[in-house]
Amino acid sequence: MTLLPLSAVAQSDDFGLDFNLEAQKKISKKWSVGLEGEFRTRDNTKTVDRWSLGLGVDYKVLKWLKASAGYSFLWDNNERISYSDASDVLDGDFDTEGEPKKRANYWAPRHRFNVSLTFDKKLFGDFKFSLRERWQYTYRPEHTVSERWSYLTQAYDGKEKVYAGKGNNVLRSRLQVEYDKKGLAVTPYANVEFFNAWSLQKTRFNVGLDWKLSKQHTIGAFYRYQSVRDDDDDYEPNTHMIGFGYKFKF
Repeated sequence: MTLLPLSAVAQSDDFGLDFNLEAQKKISKKWSVGLEGEFRTRDNTKTVDRWSLGLGVDYKVLKWLKASAGYSFLWDNNERISYSDASDVLDGDFDTEGEPKKRANYWAPRHRFNVSLTFDKKLFGDFKFSLRERWQYTYRPEHTVSERWSYLTQAYDGKEKVYAGKGNNVLRSRLQVEYDKKGLAVTPYANVEFFNAWSLQKTRFNVGLDWKLSKQHTIGAFYRYQSVRDDDDDYEPNTHMIGFGYKFKF
């Protein structure tokens, strides 16, 4: 928690917390299934950002290669802001382009599907290097809000607004190194992940550790910095995040 002051590194950066619970069942030497729930905050932890529930399946193709597929249901707390354009300036409503015009806040679902290939290899003793390539498709259904807040009148406009359904394809490439020494309960790791959709949208940097309490119980903690360059989905600020997790293996 000593990393909390990082939320003040830059005024434009955000800070949040991430909590997740995971249950995993090994069906055979090659097959395993998992269920994961997540809770996330934003706005310097003041706002609940997301609840999600995901189901995934893994298949060990080779000793060094794993294939995965999954689905997640996301329940998002959305903040959609429209901004003034040249016509608004000509009408005299705003002084410059790009000023906040109207805002809508609402909860709505998203559906996310993914398939992955993960390559891993131990090098330099007990250091394990891995590369995960993941294709991710997220669909946001159409949603209607009854009214939006107007920055011009400082009141709700009383007009319906329809946000069209939208799909988004992303290739996520993650390179990770971890210290995986046999008999050591704690496994520290670091990784960097790139989100690409015709251009680089986000970059995530993570450092953390997993602590294996027993064969069935593992807890973990991580620090993340996410840099946003070109997010087609929605505006996101650069974000600092601290996360905590618990995994149970059947």
